[in-house]
Amino acid sequence: MTATQIDHTDYRILQLLIEDSTLSHKDIGALVHLTGQAVGARIRRMRELEIIEGYTIHWNPLRIGQNIHAFITVFLSTKSDHLPFQEFAKAHDNVAEVHRISGEGCYWMRVRTVNQEALNALLDELLVYGNYRVNLDMGQIK
Repeated sequence: MTATQIDHTDYRILQLLIEDSTLSHKDIGALVHLTGQAVGARIRRMRELEIIEGYTIHWNPLRIGQNIHAFITVFLSTKSDHLPFQEFAKAHDNVAEVHRISGEGCYWMRVRTVNQEALNALLDELLVYGNYRVNLDMGQIK
């Protein structure tokens, strides 16, 4: 896939969706001088090309009681621990992201829990696969 697969209008539609994914096709069309139907066709094409992979929202985890935000570097004990660890991380509700990394550690996880006890329980479960290092979020800058 190359950048030439989309034109300036597609790029503008993409930028508008990035800014506010709740915009209707009609509203986007008014901004880019197309009909809502034409905008919908362009969005479907960008989805087919996997330029648009999905939609997301911004939310406040504190409002639903997820008060602890931690970044965990995981150090697996053995090579055979990778698949079981990946399955554990994908299935665990408190794990927001998992990345396989190079450098220090094997994986990086971002987790949210309701309290310190829930974080400790998650960390105890991690010990089955190896060791870890925890950094707590002290406030988001960007």
